[in-house]
Amino acid sequence: MQSNILDFISQQYNTMTRSSKKLADYIFTNKSMVQYMSITSLAEASGVSEATITRFCRGLGLAGYNEFKLALARVDHTTVTGDPTDTGAAVTDGDSFENVCRKLYQTDVKAMSETLELMDTDSTAKAVDLLSGARRVFCFGQGGSNVMAMEAWARFSTASSQFLHIEDSHMQAMAAALCDEQDVILFFSYSGSTRDMLDVLRPAKNGGAKIILITHFSNSPAAALSDVILLCGSNESPLQSGSIAAKIGQMFIIDYLFYAYCLKNPERCAKAREATAQATARKLL
Repeated sequence: MQSNILDFISQQYNTMTRSSKKLADYIFTNKSMVQYMSITSLAEASGVSEATITRFCRGLGLAGYNEFKLALARVDHTTVTGDPTDTGAAVTDGDSFENVCRKLYQTDVKAMSETLELMDTDSTAKAVDLLSGARRVFCFGQGGSNVMAMEAWARFSTASSQFLHIEDSHMQAMAAALCDEQDVILFFSYSGSTRDMLDVLRPAKNGGAKIILITHFSNSPAAALSDVILLCGSNESPLQSGSIAAKIGQMFIIDYLFYAYCLKNPERCAKAREATAQATARKLL
């Protein structure tokens, strides 16, 4: 396969099926946007099935859709840091350190603003009700999202002992298999489309557990299994995996969930926060 995926698609276009040509037409028209889309979002936008997209990618000699997005990101106008050059906050190798800091600040603030715009009060209230009524709340995620899951566990652990965190994906799957209707899974996944994620969410759902998903995409395999979906802002290209901006959007959700939880359970949380504060106070010099 050639290094420029768009050129390769052009060369193969006349031999493609009708549905593949329809997909290719959409990609050419929206090439800068497609790299930020989930496979479900692209299927809906282009009017083809997810299976068509998978076959399309494999026909190009790629392992799957994620590898296609990475190839598309490489030929898009990006900087050495993976930032798209069509945004004013893109960091370039010609920026001074002060300009880098200012651009990162703009990007991070934008992520919080977008997350605030995506906030749904009804979904938040339902999530808080599920958290408050749960016997156990497992904070799960994989890769960079596991860092967010750990952050949520650390935050909520100051107010309740019902929140638990397991780092290893195998142990997550085992815990999920033993979940029932009294348990809640608070799951972090920016894409909502990973195999390890499904290995956790499917058995948890089968056991009756409720699932709260924090993600960027409302249409994804994880979203289909979830009872509540909370959306974070910030577009993240394949070359920006693990971006701080995306994490800041998710941390904002953790923060407003935490305060909503405390407001719903004031006495219990106040007592727990006092006890945990005293426990850690003696460790400070």
